[in-house]
Amino acid sequence: MGSIGLSPLTAVVVTLLAVAGAAVARLGHLGHGRAVLVACARAALQLGAVASIILWAIERPLAVAAFILVMYGVASLTAGRRITGGSVAVWAAVPVAAGMAPILALLTGSGLVPLKGITLIPIAGILLGGCMTATALAGRRALDELTHRHGEVEAALALGLSTRSAALEICRPAASQALTPALDQTSTVGLVTLPGAFVGMLLGGASPIQAGVVQLVVLVALLAAEAVAVLVTIELAAHGRLSARR
Repeated sequence: MGSIGLSPLTAVVVTLLAVAGAAVARLGHLGHGRAVLVACARAALQLGAVASIILWAIERPLAVAAFILVMYGVASLTAGRRITGGSVAVWAAVPVAAGMAPILALLTGSGLVPLKGITLIPIAGILLGGCMTATALAGRRALDELTHRHGEVEAALALGLSTRSAALEICRPAASQALTPALDQTSTVGLVTLPGAFVGMLLGGASPIQAGVVQLVVLVALLAAEAVAVLVTIELAAHGRLSARR
């Protein structure tokens, strides 16, 4: 089974892709030319460091737990900054944990995912990444709605609704759209895209059936985790825990 290896050709192709992406962003006036290059450079450095750390940590349970906690902290901080920044990052940690923790506990408790670093770290990373994105999107959209439609919130309060109910009426429809990417990815898997877990297992020598089963578990678990994260984020916004950017 072939795979993408580390070679001079790999470095050249990746560099050309990064430069091409940055050039398109710059020439197309998208405003992210430099950001594309920075993101690609960071990805290369971070993946190199992470690969080395994982190689050392996978046989050490405490190191695995510490690694997952670091990923959780970074995911929460990133989601909080995407929503409003500042102290809101503390509250962003709540939906990220609420989405990831019970799903990971179910997967490991049922024996579906072995309690080994080589499986725990990537599965936790996938769940955390999905919850981070869902929390950021739901929180940003909820706050945008509450800010731009403040008059409708006041009107709902005047009609006798509670503060929470009035806020939910306004922000929930828009914020719930944060689930759309996960829904589209799950419903079109195999027809439009072949996600990373599937491709990774195929490149690693697994059979297509094994790869398909693993990918199904990952996608369903990810969708469930993101649904919880979005729900908790909307509740936090409705309770005024997420403040608008000043």
